[in-house]
Amino acid sequence: MEETDVCYPTPAVLSIQQAIPNGCPAKALPPSQRLKIGLQGLAQTRTVTEIADEFDTSRKFVYQQVAIADRALDDAFAPQAADDQVLFYLPVTKQWLRQLVLGLVLIGHTPLRGVVELLRDLFDYRISLGSVCNIVHAAVTSAQKHNLAQDLSRVRIGLHDEIFQAGQPVLVGTDALSTFCYLLSLEDNCDAVTWAVRLLELQDRGFDPGHVVADAGNALRAGQKEVMPGTPCYSDVFHALLQASGVVTILENRAYAMMTTCADLQRKMARAKQHGRPVQSWARQLTDASKKQAQAIELADDVTLLKRWLQFDVLALAGPAHANRLALFDFIVAELSARVPQAAALLGPLVTYLKNQRDNLLLFAAQLDRDFVALSTEFAVSADLVRELFAVQTLELNNPRRWRRDASLRSTLGARYFPLSQELEDVHRRTVRASSLVENLNSRLRSYFFLRRHLGKDYLSLLQFFLNHRRYLRSEHPERVGKSPAELLNGQSHPHWLELLGYTRFSRN
Repeated sequence: MEETDVCYPTPAVLSIQQAIPNGCPAKALPPSQRLKIGLQGLAQTRTVTEIADEFDTSRKFVYQQVAIADRALDDAFAPQAADDQVLFYLPVTKQWLRQLVLGLVLIGHTPLRGVVELLRDLFDYRISLGSVCNIVHAAVTSAQKHNLAQDLSRVRIGLHDEIFQAGQPVLVGTDALSTFCYLLSLEDNCDAVTWAVRLLELQDRGFDPGHVVADAGNALRAGQKEVMPGTPCYSDVFHALLQASGVVTILENRAYAMMTTCADLQRKMARAKQHGRPVQSWARQLTDASKKQAQAIELADDVTLLKRWLQFDVLALAGPAHANRLALFDFIVAELSARVPQAAALLGPLVTYLKNQRDNLLLFAAQLDRDFVALSTEFAVSADLVRELFAVQTLELNNPRRWRRDASLRSTLGARYFPLSQELEDVHRRTVRASSLVENLNSRLRSYFFLRRHLGKDYLSLLQFFLNHRRYLRSEHPERVGKSPAELLNGQSHPHWLELLGYTRFSRN
């Protein structure tokens, strides 16, 4: 039998063929192999045919990789553009300067005198402080028209708060779902009458939310009750937990301080024994301190545990039914009350706050019960099963307990699992327990307020317009990126905020 020449494939070809036996080898080539093809083709030490045979590709593919490598080398060694090279020309008109002034004030948080300095130093353009004020003031009329024309009937959950600047209150209201700011009003005082008047004005524009979330401010609640008696005002769980966390922190610090004191006394007593000095005085002090240390540790541990129950069982989004939460809430308050004599200055105000806000803090739980009952009727399942699925959906995706419970629920619910999950996601989205978004808005307002001591209503109108019509550059929620609060509230697009003010934006040709 005659021997014949056998052509064995190279290791590179074998790996490609094993990866995709019925596909195109060129598509499976990793970047490192493509780089080798390009470098070998540029080196010209082998023919294109030999390279193509080695990697089991076509000659055309080899030429493509060589061209890519050649372009990469050209780009790498191309001369860099000079720093003084003109990138584009900008037609500086009075209209463009007005837009720049507004952009510096609203986007850049620039003080008015800072605008004057920037135009002088970077544009060699002299402008007076009064001219800058006039440019900002000229935009107020258009901004106010857009503010007043906004239909507020789409606001379903309102968040109310007060922020103070130089002793003057600013009433703030924002939509929980769209972050649209519908109230930003500078007032002489923040009593119930003032809140009632502003809420009446909002009602004339369609303001009729399902409920409002606010802190424990008496004037705010009294004003709302006067003009919106049928709208419940949920208590903000953030402030309740913040106050409880502050108490826990102080008690823990006291316990650690007593532990440090005991350790110091032990070291001093040991040093006295070592030098043969009497230790009776140190022993009495240590005995006394040890008792106080035990009491401080016990109190800190007890209050920490009660605070955790309050946070993760009573005020948590997923939890027991409303009646059970009320019972547990009362138990926690009773236990805290029993410990008030041990730290009256700390625990007394916390107990009073929790007692006064008990019902309002748990209004969200009562609403959840109603939602679960409605869904259980619609999908013909028990309310407990709906509550269990809701609890599973609130767990983190990387929590292994979620998927074990989820698998059981999928098996039980069958075809009803997906539509019920969608409905519960909507329940989750519209269940708001805290006024965190209005606190976030307040923090953003602070960055504007610190630039001036005295605020004017015109300035706040312009600021409200800008915050509502400025589009988000980034967000944890993809549906918000590239949209403004006004667009999220109405579901309709609008021009850029500068164009809404009557300006034509610059566009490079």
